[in-house]
Amino acid sequence: MLATPSETPACPNTARQHRLAAQLADMIPGAATLRVGLSDPAQTWPHPHAIAKDAGGATVELSRTTASVAARWVMRVWPDVNWTRPHTFDLATATLTRSDLVVGRGR
Repeated sequence: MLATPSETPACPNTARQHRLAAQLADMIPGAATLRVGLSDPAQTWPHPHAIAKDAGGATVELSRTTASVAARWVMRVWPDVNWTRPHTFDLATATLTRSDLVVGRGR
């Protein structure tokens, strides 16, 4: 496969992202998205953490272990992402987007 100048494949294989989305949907019933980052509120140092939301935007309750495992799985699929900023993983489309930008707030 041809590679771009950055040495990444020109047509990345998305099968891994879709498998992860299916596994997380099975592991967390009712979840539509996961917000993943290194800001576990129970820790004073950076620690993988995920917050699940359903299709309506309501929080889906996760155990501390499930939140940590889900976050680590997502981080392993996208190792080059800057995880100091939170990202949202959409389980329906298997896409990852940066989620720390708040729309409509000024300084």
